[in-house]
Amino acid sequence: MSSLLYILAVILIIGWALGFFVYSAGALIHALLVIALIAILLNVIRSGGRTV
Repeated sequence: MSSLLYILAVILIIGWALGFFVYSAGALIHALLVIALIAILLNVIRSGGRTV
């Protein structure tokens, strides 16, 4: 489950970067970034800080 969250976070960050630099879609792009950061934090908290 944690690897799935990590993959989702990476995809969302890539989507945010592409949207920010290419499309400038505004609030939606920043919402994707926030969701990606939350997924990364959940992954780190659930794994106890150990690397996967």
